[in-house]
This record gives sequence, C-alpha cells and structure tokens, in this order.
Amino acid sequence: MHISLDGFVAGMNGEMDWIKVDEEIFAHVGKRISEGDTALYGRVTYQMMENYWPTAADKPGATRHDIEHSKWYSKVHKIVLSRTMKEAGLPAGQAGLTNTKIISDNLSESINEIKQSRPPLGGSEDILLFGSPTATHSLIQLNLIDGYWLFVNPIILGQGIPLFAGIKDKIKLKLLTTRQFTSGVTELNYTVDRQ
Repeated sequence: MHISLDGFVAGMNGEMDWIKVDEEIFAHVGKRISEGDTALYGRVTYQMMENYWPTAADKPGATRHDIEHSKWYSKVHKIVLSRTMKEAGLPAGQAGLTNTKIISDNLSESINEIKQSRPPLGGSEDILLFGSPTATHSLIQLNLIDGYWLFVNPIILGQGIPLFAGIKDKIKLKLLTTRQFTSGVTELNYTVDRQ
C-alpha cells in the first residue's frame, strides 16, 4: 500500500495523485504479486479494479505492466469485503463474477477460514490486500493482518485518509526488508510480531 510520510493513503477526498509509480516500482511489485493467487479488496477498490483491469491489456498503447497485471487479475481469486454488494442482490460467496467471493459478515471467521485453507509455506500463501483503507481498518481492528507491505512516498499530506485508524492496542512489527527506489519511494516490508 502506498502511504505518505505522515501515514495517509489518500487525500481528504480520496485523491491519490501524489503517489509516485514508475516502471521500476511496477516491476518490483509485479514480481511479488505474480507469486500470489488471492487478492482482497474493499468494495470501492474492487469496483475501480473491475472497471479497468479485465480489459487493460487489450487497449491500444497498453504498457507491459498493464498487460501483465491484467493477465494476473483475470486469474487471481478475488475476495471483496462489502455489506452493500450483498444488499444489492449479490449473495455472499456467489457474486456471479469470475473468481470472486464476497464477504459481508462474520469477517473474522471468514478470513481465518481462508487463511487456514492456504498452502503451506513455500506456496503462494500471501493474501494481498490492495488499497481499500476502510477494509484495512476493519482487518486491523480484528487483528487479521499478518504483515504490512508499504511504499512510503516522499510527501507530507498533513491530512487525508489515514492507514492506521481505530487501533486500540499496540501492534509489534518485525522489519523483513527495505528498498529505496530512484523515485524517492521507500519500500518497508513488515511482518506482525505475535510473540
């Protein structure tokens, strides 16, 4: 997830025009996500993804990133956290969309079931959460996030949508890796220290 130095994932109105992405970052991110087979989204982020990625590779002038991510998106298992999609007549778990499951209630139980069904270490055990600050806040509050893969952008927004909101207890982290990109973005890869 991209964040500002002061911990915001978007501006006050959801703007993300401050995020720095380039081919170097796309290549790095693409390598990791290509190893995963499950992506988790909040409703808003999922709808943005659905509006773009299924046909991104077919558009004139599609970049290498567009082509690769579009292929990955078409085959990845998608989990959407949404109460409103269920209310709109899409039953939980049966969204009618390819490789898509909607979780609208029993979040903790549902996510833990998915985690337990993952392959053992060495397989594609990551469930990658893309954007989705509201979903992230819910998962943090339920202690369901096992790691944070952050891209700190060299900007201070001063206000906006925070990544960390509603946290009641400390969350201890262990730094796994860091990387500095030529754009000034710094990757921080943490695992949650549950000891």
